[in-house]
Amino acid sequence: MIAPACQRWRGGRDSYRPAREVIDTRRYEVAPIATDREARAFVEAHHYSGSYPAARARFGLYRRGGELAGVAVVSHPMREGVLSCLPGRGLERAELGRFVLLDGVEANGETWFLARVFELLRRSGFVALVSHSDPCPRTSAAGAVVFGGHVGTIYQAHNAAYLGRATPRTQRVLPDGTVLSARALSKVRAGERGRRYAAELLERHGAWPLGAAGVVDPAQWLRLWVPWVTRPLRNPGPHRYAWGLTGAAKKHLPSSLPYPKLAPPPAEARAA
Repeated sequence: MIAPACQRWRGGRDSYRPAREVIDTRRYEVAPIATDREARAFVEAHHYSGSYPAARARFGLYRRGGELAGVAVVSHPMREGVLSCLPGRGLERAELGRFVLLDGVEANGETWFLARVFELLRRSGFVALVSHSDPCPRTSAAGAVVFGGHVGTIYQAHNAAYLGRATPRTQRVLPDGTVLSARALSKVRAGERGRRYAAELLERHGAWPLGAAGVVDPAQWLRLWVPWVTRPLRNPGPHRYAWGLTGAAKKHLPSSLPYPKLAPPPAEARAA
């Protein structure tokens, strides 16, 4: 499958490359990223979520010369049940939690990058992956489109099994259009590692610091400021895709449903 336009990212904002481009694979290489530091900085700077998952493996798409142009993060999902659709057991299964390419990477670079990543994962003992695409567009409080939504076209192009939608949910959206995740909120409530970063997301948009005006209980602080700073957005549920990385795993994947259809690309992509 060839997409009519290929989505790219920079600074959390999407753009599109015309599909008739052909990536020159001689100019790129794919390699594991040893630690979270480099991968986290790239993902938080460029992925639309602005967040980094619980990584189990990280891979970089590098231009010859060392410039990092894309990152794939294989992670453990927040809920164990996310992996129940996959064959295999235990640490053989994982989620493709983040996948982001910069706007300078030519069209159809995603499938080439994914193929290299899947081969490296097979060598490491992984047998199956699940991933999700969010079709729900988001705007800033001022009405600017900050995320147009996507149906997982690159996953379809890489022959994923489509397993339908995940559970619908109501998200809390910050004024800049980014989602304040349920995981971030739980870190604040429980006082877990990363709570300071999560609290700063609210403070950056007008919440008083935790402890100000005598509000020292994290749950009380969230009850006060989350409705004030964020707005609700009903998400019908992300599209869910799965791959078997081995012959045996492919045979035991659930049958694919018909792929969701791609919305027409933005006018600038069609005109390019």
